[in-house]
Amino acid sequence: MTLDGEALEQLRKRARAGGADKYHAANAAKGKLFARERVALLVDEGSFVEDGLYANAMAEGLPADGVVTGTATIDGRQVCLMANDSTVKAGSWGARTVEKIIRIIERAYATGVPMVYLVDSAGARITDQVELFPGRRGAGKIFWNQVRASGSIPQVCALFGPSAAGGAYIPAFCDVVAMVDGNASMYLGSDRMVEMVTGEKTTLEAMGGAKVHCAESGVGHFLCKTEAEALDVVRRYLSYLPANWTQEPPTAAATPAPEKADLAALVPASERQAFDMRRYVKGLLDEGSFFEIQALWAKELTIGFGRLNGQVVGVVGNNSMFKGGVLFVDSADKATRFVQLCDAFNVPLLFLSDVPGFMVGSAVEKQGIIRHGAKMITAISEATVPKICVVVRKAYGAGLYAMAGPGFEPDATIALPTAKIAVMGAEAAVNAVYANKIAAIEDEAERAAFVAAKRAEYERDIDIVRLASELVVDAIVEPHDLRDELVRRFTAARGKERHFSRRRHGVTPV
Repeated sequence: MTLDGEALEQLRKRARAGGADKYHAANAAKGKLFARERVALLVDEGSFVEDGLYANAMAEGLPADGVVTGTATIDGRQVCLMANDSTVKAGSWGARTVEKIIRIIERAYATGVPMVYLVDSAGARITDQVELFPGRRGAGKIFWNQVRASGSIPQVCALFGPSAAGGAYIPAFCDVVAMVDGNASMYLGSDRMVEMVTGEKTTLEAMGGAKVHCAESGVGHFLCKTEAEALDVVRRYLSYLPANWTQEPPTAAATPAPEKADLAALVPASERQAFDMRRYVKGLLDEGSFFEIQALWAKELTIGFGRLNGQVVGVVGNNSMFKGGVLFVDSADKATRFVQLCDAFNVPLLFLSDVPGFMVGSAVEKQGIIRHGAKMITAISEATVPKICVVVRKAYGAGLYAMAGPGFEPDATIALPTAKIAVMGAEAAVNAVYANKIAAIEDEAERAAFVAAKRAEYERDIDIVRLASELVVDAIVEPHDLRDELVRRFTAARGKERHFSRRRHGVTPV
């Protein structure tokens, strides 16, 4: 088949136009953009170079075989990307769709640049399953490549519509997932399939909608109101990370912490009084730099990126506003994955501890709290980036270990003057040791005096100055000096030797 210039231009226009007008109109009615519009909004103007435009050009109604792939720059930095075109067979996968996705991930990995997934797909075309599903270059190869690329290059997903069946694993293998509320969904089986297999009557939104995954399952990381917001999440996320694991995170112009931030005033003296660790983080970091991840899930733990004097850090902080800051199964998983992410991409870690420990009780034991806690402690142990533990108010029990305490090779353990480090809090300790004796004292005033005396004795035993004298903590720092102290210590730790263990890999207690 020979093409003249006009015929080639017509072929190109048809490929770029996507599906029929009625599908464009249906998407627009839902507030959804065309795949190519999403790409144009995300990348630097004029930077996109497309591959595979003519995929399945000989077929009727399959322009580009339903996926846009290519390279571009975002804020001047090179990326590879794919974008499902939901106007073409609902963004479903054919054999060439799969091959295009595989090729672009392979290119990202080979060139050492981030991979961006703009997902809006109904999953595999059942009619084409032999061609796309089982072979060596079938759909499974997408996931194999994602796993190989994990920790080597950043992988970020913005989800605008469904990500169905096996296709749901594309977001799952990404570092983070931004989901558009009301349109985005992830599920292994449709609502009809669920009813057929299990008898359960549900909806896609109730089973796998954006709110479900961002607040309950933890598969989603950012709940976005609009597609533009989701694309901005992609852009901002990448701004904190290097192009690949061999490079350092990008620096920014140093800005001070907010002028009105009074860190001392933010932390109540009483352990029983909660405070919002997110406000503390924002008061400590460069103004406006905190980028919280998974803000709606396992809220007893706050994680995210920020900058100290222009340098990127990853923050892990206990938030007593939610469940008292106690570590649960989900918060342990949340910390594990974020610590691994930071360690993979050379992002120093700052731990802000106000932790009573891990949750106890039959319910969490049945959920495997020991296993999940071990997984978190494994990640902390294996992290070789610079890491600093700051005991803001308390670090009790195994919570001290989970927050990179002294036994886990932190580059420093810093305590604020109000900090307490112990196996447990004074009230619990006195009750554990003297429960029988306390119960035997009949006079209420005598009993209260006995408890107060034993509590004071316990408090003296764990006095922070004593712990500093024993070199448990490296420094006691006033809140208003903490930021400068951290800047100096992270600067000193930069370039540290990062070998951990003589082995291929550990056996993670998943």
